[in-house]
Amino acid sequence: MTPVQEEPPRALLAGASRRWVRLLPWGVAFVLCVALLPTTIQVLSVDYGLNGGVASALAVAQTAPLMLAVVRPLHAWSVIFAADVAGALALLTVDFQEPLLWPFPPMEIVGYVGLCLALGLREPRRTLLLVWLATAGANIGLGFVAPHGTSARSALLTVLSGVALLLAGALRERYEAQRRLAEQETISEAERDRRTLLEERARIARELHDVVAHHMSVITVQADTAAYRLDGLPPDVQEEFTSIAATARESLGEMRRLLGVLRNEDAHGELAPQPGLTRIEQLVEATVRAGVPVEFTPRDADVPEAVGLSAYRVVQEALANVVRHAPGAPTQVSVSEDGERLTVLVVNGPPPEPPAAPLEQGRTGHGLVGMRERVRLVGGELDTGPLPDGGFRVAARLPVAENDSGGAA
Repeated sequence: MTPVQEEPPRALLAGASRRWVRLLPWGVAFVLCVALLPTTIQVLSVDYGLNGGVASALAVAQTAPLMLAVVRPLHAWSVIFAADVAGALALLTVDFQEPLLWPFPPMEIVGYVGLCLALGLREPRRTLLLVWLATAGANIGLGFVAPHGTSARSALLTVLSGVALLLAGALRERYEAQRRLAEQETISEAERDRRTLLEERARIARELHDVVAHHMSVITVQADTAAYRLDGLPPDVQEEFTSIAATARESLGEMRRLLGVLRNEDAHGELAPQPGLTRIEQLVEATVRAGVPVEFTPRDADVPEAVGLSAYRVVQEALANVVRHAPGAPTQVSVSEDGERLTVLVVNGPPPEPPAAPLEQGRTGHGLVGMRERVRLVGGELDTGPLPDGGFRVAARLPVAENDSGGAA
C-alpha cells in the first residue's frame, strides 16, 4: 500500500485573491523579527543585567520562530512559549529593578500577541483554549516565585493573549462560514440545474410513454381483430396475428411497469392524446387572449409524434416566457418543414413597458433547460439568445427522418 504523502501546510491568508494580502503575514512576521531581535538582546542584557550570550540565545529563540508562525503557528508557539518561560526563570538569577516588568518583558509580550493572532487564524477553538490555559497557567505558576511580589501587570500577557486569540479566532470562523456559504450556494445552484434537468427528462419520458402506448394499443387492436376484418386467413396467419397481439400486450405492460413510476399524482394525461403541431394554433390563440400580439405562420407537416410533441412544447415554453418576461411584446411564431428537418421559430420584440414583476407565476416547463433537453433527445438543435433591439429568439431544428432521430440518445 502506497503511503499517503502529507500536503505541505499553506501560509496564512494564502487563499486570498489579492497578492498584498497573501504577503501580509510574511511582512508582519519579518518586521517583528527585525524589530524585536535587537530590542530583546538590548533590554535583557542592559536593563535586566542578563549575561549577553544568554540574552542573545533567548532573543533568537523568542523572535526567530515568528517567521515559522506564518506556516506552522502551533510549532512556533511551542518554541516561543518555552523560550519565554525559560527567559522568566533566567531573570530570577539576576538582580533587576522592581519597576521592570516580570515574568515577561514588554518585547516578549509584543511577539507573543502577534503569535497568538497567527494561532487564531489557523487553529480550532479547542487548540486556542489549550494555548490560553497554558499561558495563564505559566503566568500563575511563575507568580509564586516572583522576586518583587505579584501585581496586576504580571497578568498582562494572559489578558492580551486571550484577546488576540479570541479576535483572530472569530475572524477565522467568520471567514470559514462565508466560504462554506459560498460553496453551498454553488453546490445548490448546480443541484438545482441537475434537478431541473432530471424533472424535465421525467416529464419527457411520461409524454413519450403516452405516445408509444397509443401506438402499441393500436397494434394490439389491429392484430386481435385481423381475423374478423380479413376473410379467409389461413390458420398459421391467424396464429401469427395472435402472437403479435400477445407480444404487443406484453410489451405494453412491461413499458407501463418501467415508466409508470415516472407518473406522479399531478400527471393525469395518460389517457389523453399528447399535443402536436395541430395544437400550436390553440397555444397562439391563448397567448393572444393573454395580451400578447402573436402572428402565427402554420404549415402542414407530416412528422413523427415525438417530434411534433417536442415542437409543441418548445413553442409552449417560448410563449410562456414572452408572457412572463416581455408582456405585450409583438411575437412571431412559424413552423416549417423541408422533408428532413422541422424548423420552429419564435421571435419576440421588446415589451412596450418593462414589467414590474412577472405576470405569470405558474410555469409550463423548465425554460431553456427543458427546451434544450427536448430538442437534444430527438436529435435536433436549439438556438436561443437576445436580439439587438431587446427582443429574444428561439429557433429549434428537429429531424423528421428516422435515421436522423436515432442519434439523439
